[in-house]
Amino acid sequence: MPLDSLRPSPLVEQAALRMREQIADGHWPVGSRLPGETSLAAELGVGRSTVREALRALAGAGLVRTRQGAGVFVIATRPVEDWPAKLRGAALLDVYEVRTMLEVQAARLAAQRRTPADAAALRQALAARTAAAGSGGPAFVEADIAVHAAVVAAAGNPVLTDLFAEFTPVLRENLTALLDLLDVAEHDVEHGAEAHAALVEAVVAGDPDTAARVLSVELEATREQLRALTAAPEQPGERAGAPAGSATPNPDLPARHATVAAPAARGTRAPQGAADTDGAAAPEAGEAEGQEAGA
Repeated sequence: MPLDSLRPSPLVEQAALRMREQIADGHWPVGSRLPGETSLAAELGVGRSTVREALRALAGAGLVRTRQGAGVFVIATRPVEDWPAKLRGAALLDVYEVRTMLEVQAARLAAQRRTPADAAALRQALAARTAAAGSGGPAFVEADIAVHAAVVAAAGNPVLTDLFAEFTPVLRENLTALLDLLDVAEHDVEHGAEAHAALVEAVVAGDPDTAARVLSVELEATREQLRALTAAPEQPGERAGAPAGSATPNPDLPARHATVAAPAARGTRAPQGAADTDGAAAPEAGEAEGQEAGA
């Protein structure tokens, strides 16, 4: 299949796209060597510098690799999906499961390694969250995530910090939608305040077991909330022709993450124990006994 000359436009992108199509179509199978720069430039009707940039783009996508002195070889037929893209397309429950594993260990390390500067940053983030509690929506979510980011930062591991940062866009998008769905700003102004205060105090006090336990309970509560939303049966007559007990996509949450059955009505209070933006839950009567304060 010939490589026709390209039309004037972003030539590098066009060249990379044309070569990517050739690879995907099997014209250049995995393990094969691509033609040299001069041949590719002639077939595509572009300069060698454009071909070099296009090959760099293909290498960045994980499709080709240069072997010194041997040429450029095809190593895959599909581009490698980057981590942020995978997170954006993942089920929210799966994201929370990984987040829980990451953050609980981070809280434990933070309690062991926190510095005076970390302690000050944690208290400042907690105060900002408290101040934003009445506003709800994006401002509250941002302040809430900042507390968790400060805990992760106090662990003193830059790889852990960067990994948590990859989760932030997905958390921000979905937690804002979840808060709006539960109408938290109107019905629970102190949402999660006690649990977050307990988390910060445990880290500052150097108590890794309590810090890990408080955060584990908090995040697990949100996971239970999400499970309930995805599994709750539909009320009779909500969707004509739908099987009894089936769920319906909830327009208030991003559709790619889950099929969600909405609560009985927007503006009704969430069930006792409903999670805050990251899972803080008010325990049922009698459950608080024997637990750490705020857990």
